Formats: sequence, structure tokens, C-alpha cells
Amino acid sequence: MTDPGTLPATGRIRPRERDAIVASLRAGMVPRIGQQHIQVGRAAEVQAAVRDVERITDGGAACRFVIGEYGSGKTFLLHLVRAIALEKRLVTVHADLSPDRRLHGTSGQVRGLYAELMGNLATRARPEGAALATVVERFVTGALAEGADPATTIRTRLASLTEMPGGYDFAAVIGAYWRGYDDGDERLRADAVRWLRGEFTSKVDARAALGVRTIVDDGSFYDHLRLMARFVRLAGFGGLLVCLDEMVNLYKITGSTPRNANYEQLLRIVNDTAQGSTAHLGFLFGGTPEFLLDPRRGLFSYPALASRLAPNRFAGPDRSDHSGPVMRLGNLTPEDVFVLLTKIRHVHAAGDPSRYLVPDDALTAYMAYCSARLGDAYFRTPRETIRGFLDLLALLEQHPDLRWPDLIGKLDVGEAGTEDDELTSFQL
Repeated sequence: MTDPGTLPATGRIRPRERDAIVASLRAGMVPRIGQQHIQVGRAAEVQAAVRDVERITDGGAACRFVIGEYGSGKTFLLHLVRAIALEKRLVTVHADLSPDRRLHGTSGQVRGLYAELMGNLATRARPEGAALATVVERFVTGALAEGADPATTIRTRLASLTEMPGGYDFAAVIGAYWRGYDDGDERLRADAVRWLRGEFTSKVDARAALGVRTIVDDGSFYDHLRLMARFVRLAGFGGLLVCLDEMVNLYKITGSTPRNANYEQLLRIVNDTAQGSTAHLGFLFGGTPEFLLDPRRGLFSYPALASRLAPNRFAGPDRSDHSGPVMRLGNLTPEDVFVLLTKIRHVHAAGDPSRYLVPDDALTAYMAYCSARLGDAYFRTPRETIRGFLDLLALLEQHPDLRWPDLIGKLDVGEAGTEDDELTSFQL
């Protein structure tokens, strides 16, 4: 029976989504919106992610490591799960790790990661990000609707936060935002949002602006994520989903001491989410097999993580276990490539079959050409395959006198993408 996730797309597509998808794919990037229009397969993985989202909404926690070779679909799956979480009324934050953004550091790398996450904070109404101020304002307006004394209501609702590490100052900053809201003090409101985003670098400046003694720093990263998860729940959302890609940058850290310090932070997250020590909070980490398995520098070099992330010994190639913390991804199949091309054709035509520029025969001919040109690389790293197909459609659209059989033989698909190309992790 055909997997529902592999059925060709149907229905019209909004011009904004169509243009964004086509532009992203032609530039070699994973689309930020409209992922549902080009989803292929991955039914079991998506179902597991939906269960995680439901668990977060119900007050639990979740932690997943999405592991796959370059070209196996990590980036796309993370974006897809984010879109699902937004539809389920969760708040999401996402960022890519880099040498300047880590889970543990002493020179501002962790605060930089937190600031990047908060800058990308998204809701269903603001999926593009920059929604932190909107969430805070929603909390405040909700308190206004509850009673005649909003200040007392806000203090009462935030009382639970003061029991958590860093919670007292967090609650004080929300209170400062309310005072700015009530008094029409835009500067105070802006400073409160700056603090919540982790943009204050000096405790002296924070105390002068908001009357608090702490800031988000390298040592309080995870504590503030837990606070934010609790706060967005108070604001009326289901919880917080944190998506971190390019985890291989931890594997690349030179020196076992700083690398193990980052792994220690990961261990804390894994332990808390597994033991129920945190609520309404989920994590998705995207990484490569060497990041997980390398016995010298990967997660398996850290014995406690190796124990917690060990695979199911009864699983196999034909019986995957999607209930554990590690989700392993395979490569594209020829059937996936064909369905993917049909969906890209559908998107390019804005969802109107009468505007298709090529028939199904052109798709099989194009796949045969790519296979001869790139071999199995076009299953593993479909970046150039996708770009070449969109180049073909663009040319046919602009030159109606051209015929696809005359172009496919001349098309230069190019070499397989490198690990730095965003679409090398594009699998659906």
C-alpha cells in the first residue's frame, strides 16, 4: 500500500509559499515555509515527532537526536517538525551551532546561542520568528483580562517561576514589561525584551535598566530555556520546542575538556527529559553519524551518553525503533526521488496541473540522466538534482518554444553537493 506521505501533492498553493519554496530550492537551501507541499515519505519518523509534540503539550518533555549522513534529511525533518509543533500551538526556537555558538563556553558562545534562539522564537501567528515580544504581550493582556488588579494577577501567575533557578529575576523582568506597558514606557518594555533575548552583556547595565542582578550568561543557558518553556505555557501556548542543527560542530571542538563540557550539558538535557525533571519542553538535535558514534570525539566517547543513546539491540534494517532518543535516517530511494520531483513540479505550477511544464515521462528521463551523470550520489545528496530540475522548469517557462527532450540531454546537473550545502541534508 502506498504511504500517504508519498502521494503526489494536490490543491492550489499560495503565491508567497510557491515563490519561497522555489527560491529556496534553487539557492540550495531548505524552505522555511511550505514544507508540507514537498513532504515525501518519513511517515514513521513524523508520527514519532507528533507523539513528542503531544507529550510536550501534556506537560512532559522530549529529546531526539536526528542522525543521518549528509543528504539523509536532517535539516528538512527538523523544519517539518517545527511546522507541526507550530500548528499544535507550541512555541519553537531554532538555531545552528557554530564555533561561536555552543552549549557550553566561557567567552559568550552560549549566550550567543541563546540570543540566536530567542531571535528565532516563532509562534503559529509569527512562524518567521521574532515573536518573543508578542508572547510577552499576550501574557500581559491575558492577565489584564483576568481581574481588576493586573499587577497582582501577574505576580500571582509568575510565582511558580520564582522557585526555579533564575526565576526570580525572570519574573521581575516580566513585571518590568508590565509596568512599561501600563505607563506607556516603550524604553522599559524594550529593555525587558532585550533581557529576555539574552542581549544584555553587563549585569550593571541590566540592574540600571530593570533592577535585576543577573543576566542570561554562559552558565544559565539551560535554566533559562526551562523558564521560557514554563512562561510560554503561562502565556497560553502548549510548550517550547528547541531545534538545534549542525551539532557536528561539537564533534569538531579541539580538546577533550571543552568538548566534554558541551557533552555534559547534553547529558543534563537527556537526563532531565527522560526522568521527568522538566515540563513542556522538547529538544531536537540534528547531527551526523560520526557526531554520535565516533569513539574518540563523538557522543559515544562520553560513557554516560553512550549508555543512554545506545540503539535497541533487537532493531534491524527492516524493523526500526522510533521510540528511543536516536532517530536514524536513511537515504532517498528512486521512488522518493520521483515523488519529490512530481511535488516540485506541482509547486512550480502553483498547484495547477494545467500549468505543468513537463509530463511524467520527463521526470523518469531526468532521473535516468541524473543517475548516469552522478550515480548513487543523486540519492544521497539531491541538492544539484533538485536545482537542475528547477533550472529546467525555469527555462521551459521563459521559453515556450523549447522542448524538454532537447534540454535534458544538454543539462549539466553538476557534482554532488558538499557537506556545507544546506540541501545536502534535504530528504523528505
